[in-house]
Amino acid sequence: MISALMPTYNRADLAFERGEGAWLYTTDGRRFLDFASGIATCSLGHANPHLVKAITEQAAKVIHVSNLFRVPQAERLAARLVEATFADSVFFCNSGAEANEGMVKAMRRAQAKSGHPERTRILCFEGAFHGRTLGMLSATGNPTYLDGFGERAPGFDHVPLNNMNAVRDAITPETAGVMLEPIQGESGIKAADVRFLKELRTMCDEFGLFLGFDEVQTGVGRTGKLFAHEWAGVEPDVMSAAKGLGGGFPIGAILAREAVAKHLTPGTHGTTFGGNPLACAAGNAVLDVLLAPGFMERVQERAALLDERLDTLITEFPDIFTERRGLGLLIGLRCVPKVGDVLNAVRNAGLLAVAAGDNVLRLVPPLIISKQDCEEGVSRLRQAATHLRAASGAKTPEITS
Repeated sequence: MISALMPTYNRADLAFERGEGAWLYTTDGRRFLDFASGIATCSLGHANPHLVKAITEQAAKVIHVSNLFRVPQAERLAARLVEATFADSVFFCNSGAEANEGMVKAMRRAQAKSGHPERTRILCFEGAFHGRTLGMLSATGNPTYLDGFGERAPGFDHVPLNNMNAVRDAITPETAGVMLEPIQGESGIKAADVRFLKELRTMCDEFGLFLGFDEVQTGVGRTGKLFAHEWAGVEPDVMSAAKGLGGGFPIGAILAREAVAKHLTPGTHGTTFGGNPLACAAGNAVLDVLLAPGFMERVQERAALLDERLDTLITEFPDIFTERRGLGLLIGLRCVPKVGDVLNAVRNAGLLAVAAGDNVLRLVPPLIISKQDCEEGVSRLRQAATHLRAASGAKTPEITS
């Protein structure tokens, strides 16, 4: 018989009963260093005292009232995000896919209400991942994800990443905007070039298009800036966020300039659960930590340490790892063996990671990770690589200078 949980995941046979910082503990007493973070979501690690306190205190007061009434916690969180970003206004929802759906709606409606109702198409990029709703599967464009779900939702065009000529060739009178991840996570930690991002901004201004960044995975401190686009010095017109914003509690957000946000008037968009007091209490607690003086600098320091240690690891094990990718604590190691085999070996060494496309092992530790945990993580990767080498019967490669 089918399981009570639908068979939508190939789940590892691990059940965790508690966590502390960057560590998770299974129901049978095993201890794992968490470089998966709930797929880049547990930004403050596990059982963070400040986050736990905020959620507990809010849950004891009021969890949900709906958006038929004011939600002071949401008002505060929105104001803080506006102060810290390019945005003038914020809409809260429940997930990254929902935020991306809303971002597309916002771009289309802003074009329509600005005199261009014909502008409905969104230019997206090969290798993208924007979520699992039918609309965002179409924006993603991956045939594997679309298999069996019928026709694609109309209105999405796809071009190669970092190819400005292809972008310009794809623009039509029906194009409303451009949507992309500053770093593509699911397809293998592939970054958009800084020059490409700057040229996109210039082109959108030239043609009257909206530039939308999907920062569901790259945002909320993951790269060592509050949002990844800050590294390029380029600001979007609208942006999605989720994952780390609630530290593990479900919350998503659409951040937008006034030119976009002002057109989402009453009745044009909505959500039952989005922006409720409990979710926004979690979001405010996360921002308390991330916006504290020196926090982002510490994230950058931990990232630099991991970069150095991982580059050494690649030199030691060129038969296992060929390349390091990413920015900040969004790291990819391209593998020689099948990434599934590497993931199993890493897990057997007591380290949790995530697979990505292009045979990449994704490392996304909590933003609060210590130097000691960074060293321990690399040590466990080395243990896994040693096991994989021995299992393959390969000899240790000679390292030449």
